[in-house]
Amino acid sequence: MAKAEISNQIRRLRFEHGEMTQAELAKRVGCTRQTIVLLEQGRYAPSLALAFRIALVFDLTVDGIFRYEGELQ
Repeated sequence: MAKAEISNQIRRLRFEHGEMTQAELAKRVGCTRQTIVLLEQGRYAPSLALAFRIALVFDLTVDGIFRYEGELQ
């Protein structure tokens, strides 16, 4: 099975929204700053609930922020 990757636009969106810090975003969505760091690095896939909370902060849909890059089996 091929490795699936979930990419995101979080870093770009933070800067487009008043240069929001990782800590500010983490506080708004109820996670740690380290979780935001890992998300931005592509080293962590968010839960569906976290993905929706992030989308709400940026007033976007989940698929406007996250993209699945992999193959379906």
